[in-house]
Amino acid sequence: MEQENKKKINTKFLIALAVAVVLGGGYGVYSYQKGQKHEITDDAQIEAKFSSIIPKVSGYITEVKVKDNQWVKKGDTLVVLDNAEFLIKLQQAIAMEKGAKSQLSVAGANVLSSGSILPISEASAATVQANIGTADANIEAAKVQVRRATNDFVRYANLFKEKSITKQQYEQAEAAKETAEKQLVVLQEQRNAIVKQAKVAKSQISSTASQINVAKSQISVANANIDQALSGIENAKLQLSYTVILAPEDGQISKVNLQPGQLVQAGQSLFMLVGVQNQWVVANFKETQMNKIRPGQKVDIKVDAFPDTKLEGVVESIAPATGAKFALLPPDNASGNFVKTIQRVPVKIALSENKSEVVKLIRPGMNVEVDVNVL
Repeated sequence: MEQENKKKINTKFLIALAVAVVLGGGYGVYSYQKGQKHEITDDAQIEAKFSSIIPKVSGYITEVKVKDNQWVKKGDTLVVLDNAEFLIKLQQAIAMEKGAKSQLSVAGANVLSSGSILPISEASAATVQANIGTADANIEAAKVQVRRATNDFVRYANLFKEKSITKQQYEQAEAAKETAEKQLVVLQEQRNAIVKQAKVAKSQISSTASQINVAKSQISVANANIDQALSGIENAKLQLSYTVILAPEDGQISKVNLQPGQLVQAGQSLFMLVGVQNQWVVANFKETQMNKIRPGQKVDIKVDAFPDTKLEGVVESIAPATGAKFALLPPDNASGNFVKTIQRVPVKIALSENKSEVVKLIRPGMNVEVDVNVL
C-alpha cells in the first residue's frame, strides 16, 4: 500500500511539474514574443498646457469673475482691474488730437490768406516793372529833346551874336533848352521813385512767400502732432483693454487666491489655466528600449486611477536629449568616478480620439502605463 501511495504521489507531482513547466514555458514564449513587438514602461504621466494668467498693467482688482476649478472658454473675462487712470489717459490723448487738429486749421488758414495776398503783390510788382520800362523810354525821349534843344540854343546864340535873330527868338531857344533839361530831371526822379516801389513790392512778395513757408511748416508740425496724438489714443485704448484680463484659451482654472481691492503688478502671476481638453502623455523610456520606438506607432495607455479602461494613443515625437540633460544640474561624467547609469528618454504620446468618459476625468500629473507596439 505504501508503495502504491508513493507511486500516486510521484505521479501527481510529475503531472503538476509538467503542467508548471508547460505553463512557464508558454508564458516565457509569450513574454518573449510580446517583448519583441512591444516596449512597456510605467514611468509616464499625463501632461497638459499650463498658461499663467499675468496682467499686462498694474492696478487694483475691482472684480474677480472666476472661482477655483472653474471651466472657462477662450475670451471669457477672468479679472477686472480699476480703469479710472487709463480712462483719464485716453481722454488726454483725445484732447491732444483735438488741439493738433486746431493747429492744422490755423496753419491752413494762414496758407490761404498768404496765398491770396501773394498774387496781388506779384501783380503790383509786374505793374511797377512795366512803369520802370515806360519811365526809361520817357527818359530816353527827354534826353533826345534835351540834345535837340541844346543844339538849337547854341545855334540861336551864334545867330544872336551876329544880330541875325531877335532877342525874343534867342530867349525862346534858351527857354526850350531849360524846359527840356528840367523835364529830363523830373522823369529821372519819377523813375527813381518807381524803382523804390519795385523794391517795396519785391520785399512784400518775399515776406508773403516767407509767411507761406512758415504756415506750411506749421501744417507739417500739426500733421505730425495729429499722428502722435492718434498713436497716443491707440496706446491708451490698448492699455485700457488690458484692465480686463481674458482667458487665452479653453481650460480649467486652478486655485484663485485673489480679492477685490488687491493691488497686482504687471507681470505678476495670478493663477494658472490648465488646458485639460488637450492632454498628452510623456513616457520616459530607458535608452535600451529606444531601438525600435518611432513616431507614428500605436500605443495602449492604462491610467493608474482607472485600471479597467484602456486608452489609445500615437507616438508623436521623441525628445532631442535625455531627461537628465534638461535637469538644473546635469550630470558631468568627466568629474569624479564614473558609474554607468541607464538614461531615460522622454517620448511624447498624443491621445487618440477616445470616446471613453475617462478622458474627461484624467488630469495632468496622473501616472499611466504605456505599451508601444513597435511593429
